[in-house]
Amino acid sequence: MKKSLVLAMAMALGVTASAYAANPFSDVPAGHWAYDSVNKLAAAGIVDGYGNGTFGGDRLMTRYEMAQIVAKAMAKGANVDRLAAEFADELDSLGVRVAALEKKSDNVKITGQIRAHYESYDKQRLGKNTNATSALRSRIWLTGQVNEDWKYTGMLQNEQDLLDDQGKEKTDFQRAFVSGRIGGIKVEAGRNNTVLGGGVGNILSNRTDAVKLGFGKDVKFGLQYGRVNPGSDAPKTDTYWAATLGGKIGALGLNAGYYDFDNVYKLGNGGYAAKGRQDDKIWSIGADYSFGDLVLDATYLKSDVDKINGSSVDEDGYVIGLTYKGAKAAKAGSYGIYAKYYEQGAGTYIHHGMNTNLANDFGTYGFKGFMVGANYALAKNIVAAVEYSDFDAKNTVDGVKPKSDKTIWSEVIFTF
Repeated sequence: MKKSLVLAMAMALGVTASAYAANPFSDVPAGHWAYDSVNKLAAAGIVDGYGNGTFGGDRLMTRYEMAQIVAKAMAKGANVDRLAAEFADELDSLGVRVAALEKKSDNVKITGQIRAHYESYDKQRLGKNTNATSALRSRIWLTGQVNEDWKYTGMLQNEQDLLDDQGKEKTDFQRAFVSGRIGGIKVEAGRNNTVLGGGVGNILSNRTDAVKLGFGKDVKFGLQYGRVNPGSDAPKTDTYWAATLGGKIGALGLNAGYYDFDNVYKLGNGGYAAKGRQDDKIWSIGADYSFGDLVLDATYLKSDVDKINGSSVDEDGYVIGLTYKGAKAAKAGSYGIYAKYYEQGAGTYIHHGMNTNLANDFGTYGFKGFMVGANYALAKNIVAAVEYSDFDAKNTVDGVKPKSDKTIWSEVIFTF
């Protein structure tokens, strides 16, 4: 960056100094076009040139040198919010606090994601005369900074059914919550997606209206209380509460949790298979270990639900997974592969987070089977993925045991 750019910003900086102060730089004579600006900046103590008495206006500046000028301008009360945001890292190394300025200059941020998916399965389900689903989902996030400690996040979602002859489409304001700190406690309150039970949500992955508290740094303890927000394929529940604990010891990660859901009305086999509501208490314990880019994880789950509609069902379950690397949206060419084996009783999950629609297929029967998948960053912020799963119902309820479900899921996600 040339110093001439700094001079061009002298007016915008709001710097004031005596126009009659002596110019200290030998290479900026009185007739020079930048004489007045250099004079004011020097008099204000914002620029001080080099030790040989020159300003060096044609010399390229480093980012660190520019940060020093911005820091001095800030100290003089100049309005340099956007410059402070641009050189935040360099200013931080100088010990200059810029967090508030960054939030002021970019108080509201808009980000988004567009996902196109195609899913093919080996049987008709969801009440449709087709063995496939395809949709285009658009999400727009709005993040507004309330103050240094709190922010608001909202999310608008539009989903278009690409296979429906009537062009079915819906738009929902799906998330709205505030997050911040009260002392050393992390707080989130409002409607947001909640993932419980490890992985993509071995117990729950669904919107909840809840208050969530987080404590600790190396060992993290969490508490939350709220209600599962019902959707078209989500179970109906009253309130729930959860307590979680997790931490890492070197390459080993450990986690545990207890979850209490009131009056669960589970889906199953394309409809409501459960004839009544019942409480569901679940606890889980899990671990993962990193061998460089390779991660092995395992989770055990236990529920107190052992009967549904008078039929005995398994009350425990486990998940074992192996993951190698993973596509990163910001890094073109990055990739990942993974494999998972699941065996979960009906009571060990409320609304599973997998792409395949287990909520409708096996909601009250439990399921077992495997999944393999891969993802790849085609370009920066464009990630493609494909996934194959093969699941069977685990138990018979009311004399019914759904057929197996083999699914191929593919998607391309654009983020901005």
